[in-house]
Amino acid sequence: MEKIKIITDSTADIPKEILSKHDVEVLPLLINFGEESYLDGLEINSKTLFSRMEKEDVLPTTAQVTPSRFYDCYKKYLEEGYKILSIHFSSHMSGTFQSACIARDMLEAEDDIVIIDSLNVTSGLGLLVLKAIKLKEKGLSIKEIEKELIDIIPHIKSALSFESLDNLVKGGRLSRAAGVIGGMLGLRLILEVNDGKMALSTKVRGSKKAVKSIIETFETLGRKEDEAVVLLCADNEDVYTPLKIYLEENNIDYIAAEVGCTVGIHSGPKAAGIFFVEDY
Repeated sequence: MEKIKIITDSTADIPKEILSKHDVEVLPLLINFGEESYLDGLEINSKTLFSRMEKEDVLPTTAQVTPSRFYDCYKKYLEEGYKILSIHFSSHMSGTFQSACIARDMLEAEDDIVIIDSLNVTSGLGLLVLKAIKLKEKGLSIKEIEKELIDIIPHIKSALSFESLDNLVKGGRLSRAAGVIGGMLGLRLILEVNDGKMALSTKVRGSKKAVKSIIETFETLGRKEDEAVVLLCADNEDVYTPLKIYLEENNIDYIAAEVGCTVGIHSGPKAAGIFFVEDY
């Protein structure tokens, strides 16, 4: 059986204890406050991030994992006899995937390193990592896992409520026109990840309608029952708690996760929603 090492980045918002339990290597992106830089999830957490953003009234920046950091990580595991499965943040929203490809080319390890563009972000990427873990534990080869992951990517769905889209627009993750719609009308915006990019799904008034909209998306698309559901929160109990109650009342197992710093910069506080695999 192949020795396979799964590697991802810190935008895969899945609880650390799950990733640690399954020996997944997580490469952190950088969070920059002016001249100060912090490793996402290691040197700064989302609570500290949101507090500083509010007090300092500043939008930090993020920096992708560099090719040199990927090179060092990949080289270490190749020397230990592993084949590497590296799964990352959508290439439409970060250069991290490209950095990984550069490092693989530097190592001339096309046969031993498989790099997957999740075309997703936050817990959507996390769902793909969880699927990889499951397939690895079933004993599939790295090429078999790659095929299954590529097949499932278009079926990873999300419905996320935001109180403000300002940070997504400032960070270039969403069009200015979508941000203007939210700002002018004071609505709750429901976003989804579509073809690797954040997209406005619908707009509603108030938390109750936001929750209803998310549940309708979840029920309309249906979920693949043997796949995980992730309930994600960025300091928004008004949406998070009713979704939690809905999942529990319907006996739907879920993983509760918090938005990490890289995603939190762009989402801002007061965001929540779910990620799941549609029934296909």
